[in-house]
Amino acid sequence: MKKNILITGATAGFGKATAELFAKSGWDCIITGRRQDRLDALAKSLETAYGVSVHSLCFDIQNRAAVFSAIESLPEAWQSIDVLLNNAGLALGRDSFELANLDDWDTMIDTNVKGLMYMSKAVLPLMIAHKKGHIINIGSTAGKEVYKDGNGYCASKHAVDAISKAMRIDLLPHQIKVTAIHPGAAETEFSLVRFKGDDQKASAVYDGYKALEAADIASIVYYVSTLPAHVCINDLVVTCLSQANSFYLQK
Repeated sequence: MKKNILITGATAGFGKATAELFAKSGWDCIITGRRQDRLDALAKSLETAYGVSVHSLCFDIQNRAAVFSAIESLPEAWQSIDVLLNNAGLALGRDSFELANLDDWDTMIDTNVKGLMYMSKAVLPLMIAHKKGHIINIGSTAGKEVYKDGNGYCASKHAVDAISKAMRIDLLPHQIKVTAIHPGAAETEFSLVRFKGDDQKASAVYDGYKALEAADIASIVYYVSTLPAHVCINDLVVTCLSQANSFYLQK
C-alpha cells in the first residue's frame, strides 16, 4: 500500500528536498507553503518525474483558521497521513536582546512554535483514527544551546525541543511516533531570510567550510520514517563535520 507524507514549508530548502526524495521513493505527497506558484511547479515536477500523486495546500501556518481549514478540506483519499513533517520555520534578524525587532520575535514564535502546534493538532485526529502516524519536527542546534544574539530564534527552537518531548509522552497511548531532528548550519535560504535579503551577509555564514545541504536532512527524514514500526528515533542532532555545536565552528 502506498504511503503519504505531509510536508510544511515544501517550496524550498529541507521541505522541497524531502518532497523530492520521498516522491522518488514512491510516496505520495501533500505539500504546503505560502507561494502557490512554487507549489504548482513542485507538484508538476514530482508527478512528472516519479509518477506519484501530489496534493498541494497553499496557506500560512501562522493562521490558525487557515491551518484547520486546509486539513479539513483534504479529500478522503488523502486523510490517511503516515508522516507529518513540521518543517516550516525561519529565523529573522540576529540582534542583541535590547535591539531585537518585536515583529521578528512575533513571526518566529507564530511560525516556529504556534504553527507547528496548529499543524500537529489539526493532523492528529486523522492519525489517531487510523491508529498510526509519525510526526517529525525540524528543530535546530539553536534549540540545544543558546548563542549570542540568537534570543528569539533560540527560544522558538527550544520550544520545539520541549514540544517534541511532550508530544512523545502524550501520544504514547496512540502509538504515534515523534521524532525531533536538530540541524546545525545548513546552506539553504535560511540565512538569506534571516538577514532579510542581504546576500553578502547570508553568503558569509557559509564561507570557509562545507555546510549541511538540504538533501542531507531529507535523507535523515527518510531514514527515520522507514524504520520498523516498533522503532522510533526520538532525537537527533545533526551537524556538518566542521561544526561541534552552536558555539564551535572550524573555518
